Amino acid sequence: MRLYESYLEEVEERKAMGLHPKPIDDELLTSELISQIKDCDNKHREDSLKYFIYNILPGTTGAAVAKAKFLKDIILEEITVKEISSDFALELLSHMKGGPSIEVLLDIILDAENSIAQKAGEVLKTQVFLYEADTERLKQAFTSGNKIAKSILESYSKAEFFTKLPDVEKEIKIVTYIAAEGDISTDLLSPGGEAHSRADRELHGKCMISAKAQSEIQKMKKDHPEKRIMIIAEKGTMGVGSSRMSGVNNVALWTGKPGSPYIPFVNIAPIVAGTNGISPIFLTTVDVTGGIGIDLKNWAKKLGNTGNPILGDDGNPILEQVYSVETGTILTINTENKKLYDEKGNELADISSSFTPQKLEFIKAGGSYAIVFGKKLQGFACDALGIKLKSVYAPSKLISNEGQGLTAVEKIFNKNAVGIPDNKVLHSGSDVRVKVNIVGSQDTTGLMTTQELEAMAATLISPTLDGAYQSGCHTASVWDSKAKANIPKLMKFMNKFGLITARDPKDIYHPMTDVIHKVLNDITVDDQSIIIGGDSHTRMSKGVAFGADSGTVALALATGEVTMPIPESVKVTFKGSMKNYMDFRDVVHATQAQMLEQCGDNVFQGRIIEVHIGTLLADQAFTFTDWTAEMKAKASICISEDATLIESLEIAKSRIQTMIGKGMDNDENTLKGLIDIANDRIEQINSGENPALAPDENAKYYAQVVIDLDKIDEPMIADPDVNNADISKRYTHDTIRPISYYSSEKKN
Repeated sequence: MRLYESYLEEVEERKAMGLHPKPIDDELLTSELISQIKDCDNKHREDSLKYFIYNILPGTTGAAVAKAKFLKDIILEEITVKEISSDFALELLSHMKGGPSIEVLLDIILDAENSIAQKAGEVLKTQVFLYEADTERLKQAFTSGNKIAKSILESYSKAEFFTKLPDVEKEIKIVTYIAAEGDISTDLLSPGGEAHSRADRELHGKCMISAKAQSEIQKMKKDHPEKRIMIIAEKGTMGVGSSRMSGVNNVALWTGKPGSPYIPFVNIAPIVAGTNGISPIFLTTVDVTGGIGIDLKNWAKKLGNTGNPILGDDGNPILEQVYSVETGTILTINTENKKLYDEKGNELADISSSFTPQKLEFIKAGGSYAIVFGKKLQGFACDALGIKLKSVYAPSKLISNEGQGLTAVEKIFNKNAVGIPDNKVLHSGSDVRVKVNIVGSQDTTGLMTTQELEAMAATLISPTLDGAYQSGCHTASVWDSKAKANIPKLMKFMNKFGLITARDPKDIYHPMTDVIHKVLNDITVDDQSIIIGGDSHTRMSKGVAFGADSGTVALALATGEVTMPIPESVKVTFKGSMKNYMDFRDVVHATQAQMLEQCGDNVFQGRIIEVHIGTLLADQAFTFTDWTAEMKAKASICISEDATLIESLEIAKSRIQTMIGKGMDNDENTLKGLIDIANDRIEQINSGENPALAPDENAKYYAQVVIDLDKIDEPMIADPDVNNADISKRYTHDTIRPISYYSSEKKN
């Protein structure tokens, strides 16, 4: 009763804040609920039933373990609970996603009386979050002649867990809500200052946009119960700045659909849009939730008689409205012909990029995780049955242009591709499943990553990863009571999961507060690596690194893989010389300014910036690649000369050795393994077997930009340009000016 009484106190505290009872993840508290449910005379029995059925977090949480065991007893009729029949108990198990629920279903299938075992088998056919321990049990049962196991494998081989799901709605009626004009930072959707509450979804939802916006959205939902709300960045891009899974969670919480009636505050299927589309890193997060991201193109540059844009007094192109999406506008999304219509049925825009075959699968499955695990499960079942795989999923888009060379990123993706014929060479635009080498989890989103790992029933890091790191840098600077309560739990979970952690759960080594990007840069020891990190500034001087949401980080940790299209590249080369009075940051800013002068638009957005300064050592190269996040680039690659790469790897080795000396290595000797990989790479370069990564001479680029260093004759300033008449240009770091622009008016 002690834990339950404390929980009731918390329930009252949350009620005063306008919040529902917090979802339960604690095994002991759940055990108390179960004891009170068993006691028919207990005064708390009714509420305990409600909490047990509707307020337990799924996956591998301690609460889920206790819940699954109790449901097993009910199904086997070892305990009778009049409110929970055997069939209802099986239904509850079907919503628990994996881990203990799968274990219980397999127990029943393999050991229970036949009629009950068959029912459990039908439930297991709908599940996709199975790991090796689960599939091995199933395979052994099949080998031993278990008919139910055979039936399950046959169902899996056809991917019926996916094909039997309801089809995507042909038409989706929506009502628009403009969240802001100009680019919308993910900080508007999930403020960094509220990071401590991200794991508490309902509480964190209170910080989205504003209380006024939340009230307006609620009223719109009440006024239009049959329609969905679309959150819009008018005259801008939605979701710039970071992946921010919590931002998508908040949008889904206010405008999406419940993922399950038995899992609180985990909503799916948000709809977001922007005049200039969705930031690539944020769009990946939208896919995780089975949401829809739309490029509206509802404003266009006004063109003159010559076909060139007409400029305003401020020197920027004048925009004219193509169609209106003002708040309250009713529109229709047609997912079949992939068009956007107004209320009268007039076509407004082609939105086919929002409904590719792969994106339609994410929407149907309720998120991209289910597709990733489903593909693995179908492949396993076909192997176990000894039959040929007939994939039900949309074939990956494979683009191979004969006679065309490879850019640096194309070489990396081809090297790390999974499930592609050995002789197949892929170019940009191809959808590829790739092996990940290094993963980084950020501390402000780490607790969400742990929730995602628990939800997908993962308990150990993928053995195919070279290494993974859990940072502590963001909270180190604000080591307040919230950080002191949350971060030790995070470090303990991640350390046990298999990551190198910035803080030692046993308090033996001193906390490492270095910025996460810097640490990931140090532990990346191969220029052909793929790195996934929980921050938009995940940009390395070696390999190619992608910032990602907490869910994609969790998926990479659990599976050692991610799936994404091979991005296009922009080649950046340099001429002239860097003067002794110049700071390297001036070169960075000049790259941005001269690119805009040469290309007009930001050609870096959504693409790889391939930087050709071959003599940049790791730290300077990192300065360059880190900046590319501000230009909305998908990622960046620094091309190094052999000697420079070797020196950078030696620097990395020495820093990893320092971490080992501090006592940060784990039982698997992950850090020592990274030094071994670095040594192997150095030997490959020295022997000529595998020189430093470089693109082919006949590689094809989206654009090529040449930066003239001789043009840099004064310091360059990156200005948020808060007074720009074009609101979409404010706060986006798109404006680079020489310091003389400000005369003597610039104030600190």
